[in-house]
Amino acid sequence: MFSLLEQAFSVIDLTHPIDSGMPHWPGDPPTQLQAVADLLHHGYLLHRLQIGEHSGTHIGAPVHSLADGISVEGIPADRLVLPAFFIVCRAACRDDRDFLLQPQEVRRWEQANAPLGENALLLVATGWSDYWRDSRAYLGQTGNEGLHFPGVAVETAQFLLQERKIAALGIDTAGIDGGASTTYAVNHLLAENGAYHLENLTHLHRVPATGAWVVVGALPLRGGSGSPCRVLALVSPDTSCGAHT
Repeated sequence: MFSLLEQAFSVIDLTHPIDSGMPHWPGDPPTQLQAVADLLHHGYLLHRLQIGEHSGTHIGAPVHSLADGISVEGIPADRLVLPAFFIVCRAACRDDRDFLLQPQEVRRWEQANAPLGENALLLVATGWSDYWRDSRAYLGQTGNEGLHFPGVAVETAQFLLQERKIAALGIDTAGIDGGASTTYAVNHLLAENGAYHLENLTHLHRVPATGAWVVVGALPLRGGSGSPCRVLALVSPDTSCGAHT
């Protein structure tokens, strides 16, 4: 079965490994993996895991921002397997760590590639995953300043949700709104439209502009506002990464 899958797709892992040294949103619980049984003394290895719902590569469910929103186990399974579109803004983010993706940049991308499809996932590559092993750089913390990292403008989220009717939005930073946000308006818009977000993604540069499918392996936590997850992109061998912008 797996050999048939390999013939049909190449599988790209968009997930950061989970460990205690990875970046955490300020105030979130630290990640801990503690052995409670080992092969020598018990005949098997078992760990106790402590982790926040929104730590590492993770999904954010609508209830994260909306009291009557869907919790993570309520997201239909077919909404966790989506066609993906991929837009790159690395150059702009190098010049502006508070860069926010604007609607005109999405429209320009569509002119060069293809119209965004309904019920799809838009992946935004800022290049910020390069800083993953340096928490302060990844979160954009300098001195006593707040957080600074790229995100998506609220006007862009409105365009994507209302005119393109996307199902989800993913990014390779710690937050879809960008680090400087104080209102988290994009989170709220996604929730109000029944959409979810993916954050702390990696290896997005390996995903083609169009033609990939993404599988989100979220834990069905009852009542959960999100979940660490394994995110996999499935890419047909005849799909070229080519130019994304």
